[in-house]
Amino acid sequence: MRSLAEINEKIRQGTATVWTIEEFKARSQQTAPETLANFVDVITTGTFEPMESSGAILNLGHTDPPIKIRRCWLDGVSAYAGFGAVDLYLGASHAVDPPQGEALDEPLRDRGGGHVIEALIAGKPIQVRALGQVTDCYPCPSLETTITKDTINQFYLFNPRNLYQNFIVGVNGGDRPLNTYLGPLQPQLGNAVYACSGALSPLLNDPHLQLVGIGTRIFLGGGIGYISWEGTQHFPLQRRLPNDVPIGPAATVAAIGDAKQMNPKWVRGCYFKGYGPSLMIGVGLALPVLDKTVAQRCAVRDEHITAPIIDFSIPRRVRPTFNSVSYAQLKSGEISIEGRRVRTAPLTSIFLARQVSEELKRWIEAGKFELTEAVASLPSDRTFIPQDRWGSQIALDP
Repeated sequence: MRSLAEINEKIRQGTATVWTIEEFKARSQQTAPETLANFVDVITTGTFEPMESSGAILNLGHTDPPIKIRRCWLDGVSAYAGFGAVDLYLGASHAVDPPQGEALDEPLRDRGGGHVIEALIAGKPIQVRALGQVTDCYPCPSLETTITKDTINQFYLFNPRNLYQNFIVGVNGGDRPLNTYLGPLQPQLGNAVYACSGALSPLLNDPHLQLVGIGTRIFLGGGIGYISWEGTQHFPLQRRLPNDVPIGPAATVAAIGDAKQMNPKWVRGCYFKGYGPSLMIGVGLALPVLDKTVAQRCAVRDEHITAPIIDFSIPRRVRPTFNSVSYAQLKSGEISIEGRRVRTAPLTSIFLARQVSEELKRWIEAGKFELTEAVASLPSDRTFIPQDRWGSQIALDP
């Protein structure tokens, strides 16, 4: 019906028709999606959820005399310093880890890399403590200073795994409460937590990743970002329903974007009791309506998307599955498991997911965001390779 170049020209002229994914789905109940494809150019999607496989690259700039940083703490959170002399990678899920021999302040116990990233994006000062490897060209042994996003060179998010295409529902069939990456799970099936926004979720509206690829421009944390590669644990070979929607965790993407242009509204540090810190990020995807097939896939509804219910009380990689449940049932606030009523709650913010898609729509209508052709497709043949050998029984201190 139309090309990406034609859509971008309409965006530049201010004549593109842009609907959010909810607007499109609402209209598709009265009008066939194939017919709607004649009227809409772009459909915007969004999500706001924890994405712990995220982090930030920082370049501090050289000191005088120069330092080759080999250990570094940003507000007490250790950053990886094993590459360039003053390059750092700050992982979102790294907890506060003060230098050896120093006490950990009580207010910092629930703080991690995600909180430091949020603070930097907000323009707040961050304390830096670094130890250097003394060499002839890097004679400085240590550094203590304060930085902001305006006093360092590069500061960008580089996230190895974002935008999970579907996920799981977590429950606890055991006898004691469990603290998990989905939050607290109450014993005896006391609650169920899901971490995907269902029909609003970006990649569930492009099940075979035909509209996204390496180089696709996205809304990332309130700024413009790009899909840079397949995400870790990318599993497009996940089994699918007849409507092509995967039945559980499937595709993922790696994303990159300039954090100096982001907004702390859309990048927030968070903490899961008994599990650790993470980072909640708003990510939006603009889907070009190139033909009627795009429209048909974007019409998928919550009742036609399912996720498996997984029992976290069994501490194994492969856990028991009760059954599958639709997102319509999950969003109703209650599901049935083996004849028992179980209350549900989303880990993702449906409210903020809607706001991401609405904000991205405004950007496109204002001519501030054009769509990009992917330079390469994301792979469609990745399998999921587990580590089945027994690992060490040495546990990390809680």
